[in-house]
Amino acid sequence: MQLNENQVLVRESARRFAEERIAPIAAEIDEEGRFPVDLMKELGEIGFLGITVPEQWGGAGLDTVSYALIIEEIAKVCGSTALGVAAHNSLGCMPLLLFGSEEQKKEWLPKAASGELLVSYGLTEPEAGSDAGGTKTTAVLDGDQWVINGTKSWITNSNHAGLYVLTALTDPEKKTRGGITAFLVPRGTPGFEVGKKEDKMGMRGSDTAQLLMTDVRVPKENILGTVGDGFRQFMKILDGGRISIAALALGLAQGAHDYSVNYAKEREAFGKPISGFQAIQWMIADAETQIHAARELILESARLKDAQEPYGHVSAMAKLFASEIAMKVTNNAIQVLGGYGYCRDYPVERMYRDAKLCTIGEGTSEIQRIVISRHVLDQ
Repeated sequence: MQLNENQVLVRESARRFAEERIAPIAAEIDEEGRFPVDLMKELGEIGFLGITVPEQWGGAGLDTVSYALIIEEIAKVCGSTALGVAAHNSLGCMPLLLFGSEEQKKEWLPKAASGELLVSYGLTEPEAGSDAGGTKTTAVLDGDQWVINGTKSWITNSNHAGLYVLTALTDPEKKTRGGITAFLVPRGTPGFEVGKKEDKMGMRGSDTAQLLMTDVRVPKENILGTVGDGFRQFMKILDGGRISIAALALGLAQGAHDYSVNYAKEREAFGKPISGFQAIQWMIADAETQIHAARELILESARLKDAQEPYGHVSAMAKLFASEIAMKVTNNAIQVLGGYGYCRDYPVERMYRDAKLCTIGEGTSEIQRIVISRHVLDQ
């Protein structure tokens, strides 16, 4: 796909920021499991926390293609930071933008787009992961307030968010067919707590924790959209979110590939650079081919979304393919570096650990295959 001039400039801006501000501390973020608070503030200042939010709500007003390019460039140097940015933009801002009332948009979107606050998205539960319709969290209307009880799991940016968009069961008999509703819950609401931070294999600088709700009361005005529309809303949000996770996976693959290629040119064995050996050349060729194919799928899904054409099945293909080739490319990058690749002194080890989440988050590879096959069989 041919990028326009503005998209090229956006990519260059993101690349420059990633290389100058994020890359020098990426290993430190991972090692310490530290959420990059200062970086997130800077990202808000340059418009990367409201990428597709229209300018009238304080956002950058960019298209989805530009959004994918930004996430890829950040992920090339730091998966954790890219995930924080992606989750806030796709899962935080988009529900407000697509389904929020004018009052909700006015109150929350400018703050979210500027980085004044982060927005977290609460769908997954201890017993409702891939089966998102198995939501156990409940919301019961009591006068002019909803009373929410339940637990959400694996919530990104949870300890640093100022607003949470989450689902609850409002009609147990209807479930996914009108029984699940989305709510806005501000941080500090009585009865609302953030649980223990998860200690993860990868994406260690991304903040992940449970949300615990005991008799949390929110006014009726805090419903997102209409009662019973939550499941449909969140499925639509996930369609778009998969583009950003695919771009994140692509960035990890590209970053590991670039590093391994440069290493292969410099590392010598048996009297010549290892890039001269066919075994290495084939790994490089496979990675280059897979990365190129993944990028085209991602950009096509983003283009379709921008054109307001059906794109859910394409974003599922992009997410499936990009996440799985990220595992292959980062694995081979470690192989090219040999023993050095297995050490934390070199970034490919971190990229390999980070890539694994991309095959799980926002729908596992198996769920993507279900989405894709249903689309094909329904034609």
